[in-house]
Amino acid sequence: MQSDKTTLKDLSVFAADEQGSIFGLMAHTTTQAGKDTLREHILSPPDSHEHLQQMQDVVRFFTKHTDVWPDIITNGTLVMLEKFFDETDGQRTQPSGIELLFGKYIQKYLNKQEYFFTQFSLSHITDLLRGCQQLIALAKLPDAPVLLQCELEKMQQEITHPLVPALLNISKDTPYRELAALNYKVRREMKTNIQRLITHYARLDAWQAMAKATLLHNWQFPELLPPATSVLDVQGLYHPLLPQPVPYDIHLQQHQNFLLLTGANMSGKTTFMRAMGVAALLAHLGMGVPASSMRISFMQGIVTNMHVEDNLIKGESYFFAEVQRMKLTAQQLQQQGAHLVLMDELFKGTNVHDAYECTKAVIEGLLNHPHHLMVLSTHLHEVAQHFSSNPSINFAYFTTQMADDEQFLFTYQLQKGISNDRIGYSILQQEGVLALLQGNKDKTN
Repeated sequence: MQSDKTTLKDLSVFAADEQGSIFGLMAHTTTQAGKDTLREHILSPPDSHEHLQQMQDVVRFFTKHTDVWPDIITNGTLVMLEKFFDETDGQRTQPSGIELLFGKYIQKYLNKQEYFFTQFSLSHITDLLRGCQQLIALAKLPDAPVLLQCELEKMQQEITHPLVPALLNISKDTPYRELAALNYKVRREMKTNIQRLITHYARLDAWQAMAKATLLHNWQFPELLPPATSVLDVQGLYHPLLPQPVPYDIHLQQHQNFLLLTGANMSGKTTFMRAMGVAALLAHLGMGVPASSMRISFMQGIVTNMHVEDNLIKGESYFFAEVQRMKLTAQQLQQQGAHLVLMDELFKGTNVHDAYECTKAVIEGLLNHPHHLMVLSTHLHEVAQHFSSNPSINFAYFTTQMADDEQFLFTYQLQKGISNDRIGYSILQQEGVLALLQGNKDKTN
């Protein structure tokens, strides 16, 4: 599943404040390299149903084996090794015979910095090798999935280097002359091996982080369906960034693939669509989703039309930016693979009549693509009424209630049908905006 930068932004996948993002909920890696790999995984998720199923098997495996992750490898381990090999080119000659004649205590005083750097660096290489050995042993477990076994076999190939036994035998009693000689050989011969080993470890770190997130947030693994038929069937769907989310049930399938949402502003339409997009994205990463259950077909991508921005530098208006985003959506829909398309209040950058005509025309065009799954929200009641008899469209709305104190209550409950709520003018009055404009301060208190 592919998602462009705009879609990822609309879904709050990444944010400057990581704690307020979906990525922040997922990033339970033990190293920065693992975190970087997790980010890459989000940007380039599995490209086929088979690969996605294999990925989910790996994440599910780590949820069942929470005690297998080696704690001997830390972020400091990888940072130290990067520094160690960055200095490889600086050491072009082997340690001299005179250097090797000195015992370790004399060496500490003659070249204290080099002595401790050599000892410390080699100890981190040993930690990496031992931690990877612990991971490689997972391949012997009867429930080890195929994709994990493949990754572990690659790790095994990297630690078959002739220098590995000597590195694993290093102790506090190892003579400095052996450390110095080994230091030189490792720098010269094992740089690429260790770098590849770190790459494999980072990939596993990203996978186990998805498992940790799934367990920590009590997310459920979805049933992944092949792409032959477009299906999105979710019970108890909620937005994971909300402290007290309201769950939703939704069912879309081919030939009844369109959901048209109505309801007042602030009633929950945008949050609902974001919850759908986030769940679909997480499912296509191979991890659990924020729902009680979910069945979803493999899809080629998610496309959102939510928070379009104008471009002052190019002199493009907000409406023109909306049209360009809709054009990109139309181009995506030309592909054979199914997409999840989420559209929120289209054409806000023009007048109401234009918005009505443009939205109606877009929906008519979207209905020509029954293998994509689409959700469109609008506060234009007339648009929903125009298509009310179309069997391909599901209609749902968010209710708004009036309390005894004449304040509006947003229940965020999703109901079948078309909303008749028109509360904008009432809210404008209640907030005292009209009274202020009329110069009547008493009515604003």
